[in-house]
Amino acid sequence: MSEVTYYVALPFVAAADGVAAGEAVECFNPNAAAMKAEALSRKPGILGAVAFSRTGDPGSGDFSDAMLIRKFGDVPDDLSGL
Repeated sequence: MSEVTYYVALPFVAAADGVAAGEAVECFNPNAAAMKAEALSRKPGILGAVAFSRTGDPGSGDFSDAMLIRKFGDVPDDLSGL
C-alpha cells in the first residue's frame, strides 16, 4: 500500500441553500495550501476558504479524515464532508 498526502485549498461560495464548496485546488505542501486558501478567500464572490490535507492510498481509495490546516472567512462549521 502506497500512502500519499494531498494538500488542498477549498473556497466556499454562496448558494441558494446556504454555502457551497467551490473548486478545490491541489497544492504542494501545507504552507502553499494555507497561502492559496487565504488568497482565494479574498476574491470577489468567495465567502471563505479552508486549507486541509488528506492522507491515504489512491489505489484502494482508503483515505483518513481531512486534517484542517487553516480557515479564512465565512466557512461552514461542519467540515466533516471534506
